[in-house]
Amino acid sequence: MKRKRHSPEQIIRKLRTADQLLNQGQSVADVCRALEVSAATYHRWQQLYGGMKATEAKRLKELEQENSRLKRLLADAELDKAMLKELVAP
Repeated sequence: MKRKRHSPEQIIRKLRTADQLLNQGQSVADVCRALEVSAATYHRWQQLYGGMKATEAKRLKELEQENSRLKRLLADAELDKAMLKELVAP
């Protein structure tokens, strides 16, 4: 099966559809088949994005990206600092 990347908006939309299908009495397996995702993916999405609005999910994704960028910058700064300490040490 080809792997797809879903945007946070698409995930929220699919979770809303899943809630509607579950309220109609369908099983989780049937809902996953209708959404074209595995049960594990559905449960992971439910855990991460359950109850969120599309704008909140988009903001969460932006914050995660900014956080990873800042972590890389901090790691680079720590490496530079360590190199400078080695140069100064006798």
